[in-house]
Amino acid sequence: MNTQKMLDYNRIAEAIEYIRENFKSQPTLDEIAHHISLSPAHFQRLFTVWAGVSPKKFLQYISIEHAKQILKRSSLSETAYETGLSGTSRLHDLFVNIEGMTPGEYKNGGENLSINYSFAESPFGEIIVAATSKGLCHMAFAEERQDAFGNLQKKFPNARYQQVVDTIQQNAIVIFTQDWRKLSEIKLHLKGTDFQLKVWKTLLDIPIGQLTTYGNIASKLDNPNASRAVGTAIGENPIAYLIPCHRVIRSSGEPGGYRWGLTRKAAIIGWEAAISEII
Repeated sequence: MNTQKMLDYNRIAEAIEYIRENFKSQPTLDEIAHHISLSPAHFQRLFTVWAGVSPKKFLQYISIEHAKQILKRSSLSETAYETGLSGTSRLHDLFVNIEGMTPGEYKNGGENLSINYSFAESPFGEIIVAATSKGLCHMAFAEERQDAFGNLQKKFPNARYQQVVDTIQQNAIVIFTQDWRKLSEIKLHLKGTDFQLKVWKTLLDIPIGQLTTYGNIASKLDNPNASRAVGTAIGENPIAYLIPCHRVIRSSGEPGGYRWGLTRKAAIIGWEAAISEII
């Protein structure tokens, strides 16, 4: 590592430590930049390159992880106060933006969520499909129905579940029989970090019948050194097939990993290559 990179790294490490120690005061960009003797604009750019997220987003991650621990034993107002937020409305916004649910829903393990789920056939085996009123929240290949439903329940252990088919699920399932121009009709209700959401959104831009690499995804996110982080985010993809993580391979041409099996990944890639010629 050259002298400038070492200096940059030390500054970002100092900024991260400052945020961790002072998040309860919710320091501004100017305050953090002043602490490490950089202009706010330069600090913003430098931090984003090294950390993969903006200083504001990193502060939000630190804040919400603390808030999760406080929520286990305290009220919403007490949690907001202990996290350095001005009130429950800011706590609400923080949870909705980062976790895809309200603080109350998180505290109760999804107790206030109603989730419809069903099983359906696809060209690559049976799938489980689940949706909230906001959109599709889960789709996975199901080797065993009981195990597939158990994996869904782990996300929201206290949610109300109904085995029923709704319009959101139907719109998702038709993606197997209609072309991808119908994708805009499918509403998604996803929870994940800002980086994960960016990766999943980028996957949606990969045309059917085409492949890309982890490195290319990282470059599109303006973070070319984040191939490993991209791979991790892809591995956490909650919507099988529709968010096409199967279209990402290694730069060597090897298929890479796939949560639902490399045989299935190869079959999907081959099937899509064939149907893309007739769409």
